[in-house]
Order: sequence, then structure tokens, then C-alpha cells
Amino acid sequence: MAEIIVTGGNALAGNVSVLGAKNAVLKQQVAALLAPGKHMLENVPHIADVELMSEVLGFVGATCELEDHTLVIDVPDDITPEAPLDLVRQMRASILVLGPLLARCGQVRVALPGGDDLGARPIDMHIEGLRQLGVDFELRHGVLEGHVADGLVGAEVHLDFPSVGATENILLAAVLARGETVIENAAREPELEDLAAFLNAMGANISGAGTSTIRVLGVPTLNAATHRVVPDRIEAGTYAVAAAITAGEVVVSGCVPDHLRMELRKLQDAGCRVEAGEDWIRVLGPKRPNAVNFATLPYPGFATDLHPQVVALLAVADGTSVITENVYEARFKYIGELARLGADISTDWQHAVIRGVPFLSGCPVVAPDIRAGAALILAGLRAEGYSTISNVEHVDRGYEGFVDKLAALGADIEYRT
Repeated sequence: MAEIIVTGGNALAGNVSVLGAKNAVLKQQVAALLAPGKHMLENVPHIADVELMSEVLGFVGATCELEDHTLVIDVPDDITPEAPLDLVRQMRASILVLGPLLARCGQVRVALPGGDDLGARPIDMHIEGLRQLGVDFELRHGVLEGHVADGLVGAEVHLDFPSVGATENILLAAVLARGETVIENAAREPELEDLAAFLNAMGANISGAGTSTIRVLGVPTLNAATHRVVPDRIEAGTYAVAAAITAGEVVVSGCVPDHLRMELRKLQDAGCRVEAGEDWIRVLGPKRPNAVNFATLPYPGFATDLHPQVVALLAVADGTSVITENVYEARFKYIGELARLGADISTDWQHAVIRGVPFLSGCPVVAPDIRAGAALILAGLRAEGYSTISNVEHVDRGYEGFVDKLAALGADIEYRT
């Protein structure tokens, strides 16, 4: 098992650049299945989840080759409308093959998804939205089977919650449906807007992406396309918090500061000096942060994927912070590991009270998921002594070269296998 060894005490300094968003490229890989031919995605990170999604596409019949951050996806005329259990159970995003395979093949067999254990994340809204487009579903032995009798037909779909995954699955099916589909209370995340941009480059007719109402006028066929993946706001935010927690000064380049408006505001409230340009952010961390309250919400609210990193920062704040997790019910699974480092945190249902302590102490901890793993590493950068973070395969799923980038900023950190 791989592990990361961190010795705390160094203030980070320098420039770090980010790559394309994990939560965008995975969906665009799936979207490529909608059209035969060679697609090209640029600015793609070398991360485990991209490799895993490439395996899912390989089972369907497509080939994926990633070189120098350019991913070439070759989709044949005939594809297999199925994704196997051993692959799907490892990554929740693989459930998004439902929409493209139903649109291309009129049928699909997909195992129920896995991924990070962040509590109940049912796919009811995915299924109900696709049913409104004309899909019949049946669950057999843990495998979801879908069939379309007379082709997908556009419909008005109202989501009870602005679910990113449900919005994406409906969008991916609707682009080849007959007539118009309207998605109300749609998710507004930048990664979803970027998916729509890729689909439009393929010849789709989508308007309103990035707002709560998305309109899709179905087209008969789509074509292979080239697209540059939007920068990863979560990666950028993680390095911003790394600067803050170490009282360092870091410039994060290649990002979109506007995608982090809420998170950067909270860093300022915590005492950070924050400057931003068109594609960069400079963060100067305080000697000790101020206590800050926040609640996670769908975009443009505070991102749940930056919740653990900011809690690590608040663990050493001067004062008491209260946070509310409104997106994933089991997001707090990392709290016990952070407490091992000396954090004083109590939880009650979806709330956490963080009583800031003057210092953390290094010790062995275990990463339960991608973002919690990143948070524990950041906490180790602030802790006295050294920390060993295990289960870091999780971190490899979402960050390319995380250890190397932190080391280049002055962190005392080592990756061991």
C-alpha cells in the first residue's frame, strides 16, 4: 500500500499550475460514446479515475490513449451497451454511461455504481428523468437494465434537487432524442457547462447550461470533436488552502478564479490575503486563521469537495467554526482521522463544530476518500513532527503529481510505495 510522509512546519511559496477538471473530463469521456470517430480532449490530468473510465470505455468498445495531457478517444460504429460490475463499482461517474448508451443503442446494462463512500447517493433522479424520455428500467441481481421501445423522445424534466449526475445523464440522452427536452432546476456547475460545450462542439443543440434551465433540441447524429477541458477548481482550491494552512504565499495559475468565488471569500474571512487575475490566484496565509462558518451547497454555493480541506484549516483557527454539510451525508468520515492529529471537532448529523487549537501533532492517519486524503495531507503540512497518510490511492484518483507539486512549493513530503 502506498503512503505519503509529511513533515510539517514549512511555509509553502511559489507558483503551481492546475490541469483539467476531473469532474469534467470523466463526463466528456462518456459523452464521446455518442458519436463514432476520434475525439480529442486536451488539458487532461494523468489520474487514476481517467484510467478507470478509459477501462469502462474499453469494455464498451472504444479505445483511449493519454499522452502529454491529450486524450484521444476512438469510438467505433458498433459499441457494447454494457458496463461491468468490477469497473462500475469503483467509480460513481461510470453510471453516466446510461444516457449515451441508451441514445446510441436503445438499451443498456449497468451495475449500480460505487466510488467514494460518502453516504446514500441514490440514482433515482437519473432513472426518473430518463424514464420521462421514454426509457423502461428493470433492476435484476444488482444490474440496471434499460430499454427504449421507439427511440428517445424529448420531455420536460423537473429535478427535485439540482443533482449534477442526474442533469448530466438526462443531457447525454436528450442530445439524440426526438424533439426538445427542458431540464428544470438543473445543476449549474462549471463542469456541467463544460460538458455542454463539448457536446455542442460535437453538433448538439444545447442552450442554458450553467443556469437552472437547460434546453436541448435533439439532433439525428453527432460527430467526433476536439475540446479543451475546463480547469479544475477543486485542485486550484486545494492549493489555495495549502498556502493558507502553512502561512505561505502561493500563486495558483491556469485556473478560473470566478469558479471559486464563495471559497475565496471564506479564505479572506479566515484572514488570508487573496488576489486574482484572469487565470491566476495569489493566496497569502495568516500566521493563524480566523474562525469561519460555512455551509456546502450546489454551485455557486460552497463546494462540498473543498469542505474537508477548509476544515483542516479551521482546525488551527483562533476561535470556533460551525459548518453544515448539505450535499453528502457521510462526508464527515474523515473527522476521526483529523482528530488523531489533535483537532477538536464534534459532529451532529450534518453539522460540525470546530474548536480551533494552537497546533496539530503529526501521527499516522488513513485517507477515507479523495478530498479527505488531500485534507489530511494539508493538516500534516501544519502539524508538528511527521505524519504518515495511508490509503493515498484515493488521492491519486483526483490529483496528478500532488506530492511533487507540494514539494516544489517547499513542502517536506515524500511518496512511498
